Amino acid sequence: MGRSWFSKMSLIFGPRQPRSLLVLCAVCVLVFIGFLGPSSSSDSEPGIVNSRLDVYSSYRRLKEQTANDYLELRTLSSGAKQLKEFSLCGKEREDFVPCYNVSANLLLGFKDGEEFDRHCEVSQERQRCLVRPPNNYKTPLSWPAGRDIIWNANVKITKDQFLSSGSMTKRLMLLEENQIAFHSDDGLIVDGVKDYSHQIAEMIGLTSDSEFRHAGVHTVLDIGCGFGSFGAHLLSLNMMAVCMAAYELTGSQVQLSLERGLPAIIGNFISRQLPFPSLSYDMVHCAQCGISWDSKDGMFLIEVDRLLKPGGYFVLNSPAGRGQTSSVARITLLTEKICWSLLAQEEDTFVWHKTADSQCYTSKLGAVPTCQDTHDVPSFYHPLAPCISGTASNRWIPIQNRSPS
Repeated sequence: MGRSWFSKMSLIFGPRQPRSLLVLCAVCVLVFIGFLGPSSSSDSEPGIVNSRLDVYSSYRRLKEQTANDYLELRTLSSGAKQLKEFSLCGKEREDFVPCYNVSANLLLGFKDGEEFDRHCEVSQERQRCLVRPPNNYKTPLSWPAGRDIIWNANVKITKDQFLSSGSMTKRLMLLEENQIAFHSDDGLIVDGVKDYSHQIAEMIGLTSDSEFRHAGVHTVLDIGCGFGSFGAHLLSLNMMAVCMAAYELTGSQVQLSLERGLPAIIGNFISRQLPFPSLSYDMVHCAQCGISWDSKDGMFLIEVDRLLKPGGYFVLNSPAGRGQTSSVARITLLTEKICWSLLAQEEDTFVWHKTADSQCYTSKLGAVPTCQDTHDVPSFYHPLAPCISGTASNRWIPIQNRSPS
């Protein structure tokens, strides 16, 4: 029987392993291609030559980039080994928030609500550790299911606290065995967020809350947001609502909103400006947020004016409003000094409209004076200022002049 092709090759090159033979064949093919390359390229079209050169240069750049990426990965991996690993904080720091320490602030002499404010300038805490999650913490459900259902163990709220809550959004929730379900989309609820949002839309002259964006309302600051149901509903309307609430050890509104995947921040109307630039929001909303808007000579209303864009809206819902006629009268008087007009009132809900005319503050008799240009520089946690900001800003654009997109 004749020898096989492999046996003949073995006689020529000697006994080799199959892998070595494959490598040898590959080298031969490459040499053959290199030998034919110049002759064939001389007969080819110029376009083919150029494309081949582009391929070769691209391949060379790819090799160089791969080498650089490899060296960078080696550097990062070696540096990661040198990073300090932080230990877990003690259980007493489970509710720790940087710069918020009520007991320490009281010892330092802060009072009249300022003990609940942020005081990084006097904080001596420099412990570097990872704050522990709550006991039995579970990974939140994926969006959008996580917006309407959260694990009860993930938030600092007990069953008694939940059932005793008198907030409007509490009526939209059901407490189950180990979950809290938000039923803001339940059509059977006639006194819920949908009706409330529709009421606000009608009060500013719209036929439905789906027209908010057509009226220039894209962003909303929800003060004292409760369980975040109003913000979640606005999100379904393609609007952005930011929850802002005071620092709380238990039953935190901010923690609950964040757990639902909604934007939230700790903040107070006490003595400092909120950490937002001037002219940031199209609407500011307060539903039973517990702020005395007529106190401190209207300083809190002036801060709302700083945050509102020209032509923006301030919505106040307070069941005590009808019983406190003098308080509402004082608020109305103060809003006139900052060029707001009472747009509508229905039972417990009031809507004020900020002027779109920047000249109103200088022409109106008894109006609050305008701030110097330095007050419009983006900065945070400055003391409340008794003046109107943003009138000289190039961002002074009425919200009604914007497109709904």
